[in-house]
Amino acid sequence: MSYCVNCGVELDSSLPSCPLCNTPVIHPGQLRQASPYPLERGQVETVKRKDLGILLTIVLSATSIGCALLNLFVFNNSLWSLLIIGICIILFVLSIPAVIYTKQPIYLSLLLDGVAIGAYLYMITYLTASDRWFWQLAVPIVALATLLAEILALCIRKLPVSIIATALYIFAEAAILCIGIELFIDRYLGKPLSPSWSAIVLTVCGIIVIALITLLSKRRLRDAVRRRLHF
Repeated sequence: MSYCVNCGVELDSSLPSCPLCNTPVIHPGQLRQASPYPLERGQVETVKRKDLGILLTIVLSATSIGCALLNLFVFNNSLWSLLIIGICIILFVLSIPAVIYTKQPIYLSLLLDGVAIGAYLYMITYLTASDRWFWQLAVPIVALATLLAEILALCIRKLPVSIIATALYIFAEAAILCIGIELFIDRYLGKPLSPSWSAIVLTVCGIIVIALITLLSKRRLRDAVRRRLHF
């Protein structure tokens, strides 16, 4: 038995409307049929990586070509467009393993990243008076950073992986990178090869590395640290 939604009088289930106020009787089963919303659940089609890669390539190419044309015909005081073209090249290379070709080996991706950064720095030489800084400073630092990135990827893939082990690899390579950067700078400036600020970084990273090695070698200590830090 149902009741009128307007006056509250008791209604027979067969009545199409209320006999007292003529309000239409709507049964619960009819609400689904009268609903203005679609009954089927819709689903948005996922964007394909290929289409996203095409869009990204077109946007970066159009940006590079547009800036090159502006530099050639309008603002031609300097080769400023090389800076933007270099950034577009770096963004394209970085997007290859994520969007365009997901099966690209990590080692090849890191190598291409280093080459792209080196090419960008070489473009900057056209805006400077000399390219000596590029060959004696930029190239060695980029090469060292690329090599350390390759070694880090190798360690993560081939050696036991954990937060403590990954932190060990990162701190060890950070010390090597800082030492290398300072030595390259001293060589570029013609100074004696003697670490100063990088020695501080080396000391701090060395202490952290020794502590992490101790944690990894002592299972009970390692488990206690993991429980307390929730990882």
